[in-house]
Amino acid sequence: MSAPMPPSELSRMIKARPLPAGAVVIEASPEERAALALRFGLGAVESLRAEVSLEPRPRAIRATGRLHAAILQPCAVSGEDFPVTIDEAVDLRFVEENQRPATPDEEIELEADDCDEIEYAGDMFDLGEAVAQTLGLAIDPYAEGPNADAARAAAGIVQEGEQLGPLADLLSALKKS
Repeated sequence: MSAPMPPSELSRMIKARPLPAGAVVIEASPEERAALALRFGLGAVESLRAEVSLEPRPRAIRATGRLHAAILQPCAVSGEDFPVTIDEAVDLRFVEENQRPATPDEEIELEADDCDEIEYAGDMFDLGEAVAQTLGLAIDPYAEGPNADAARAAAGIVQEGEQLGPLADLLSALKKS
C-alpha cells in the first residue's frame, strides 16, 4: 500500500459529473504562492493564474488552457534570484483510477496524449494540483540569471570553447603557427 499524498498547496477539487460550464479560473492566494515557492525551491511565486476548460471525453476528462506565472528563480550558476515569466499550455486528461486493468505481462500501447494523464478516485479530481504540477514542469532547473557570466568568471569556471591557463596559452600559440 502506498503512503498517502500530502495535501496540495493549490487544491481545487472539481466534480467530475457534471463538469462546470465554461472555463475554470485558478488563481493562487499569497499563502498558496508562498507554499508553492517552498515546494519548488523558488525565491517567490509572485503570481499564478490558470484558465482551464474541461471537456468530457470517452473514459476521460480533457483539460486545456493556459497557465501564467511570475516567479523569482535562483540562477543555476550564481544562486541569485531573478524574475522569470511562465506562459505554459495546459493539456491534460483526468482518468478514473483503475480504468486500465493490466496484467503484469500485458503490453500497453500508449497514445501521444496518454503521457499527461492524471488518475483520480471517486467523483472529484484536483485541478489545482494539476496546475501546480504544470508549473513545476515549466520551471527550467538550469536557467541562468543576468549575473551568471560574472559568477562564472569570479569562480574561474571555463565556459565551453573557452580555455584558460598556461596550457591554453601554449595550445593557442601552436594553433597560430
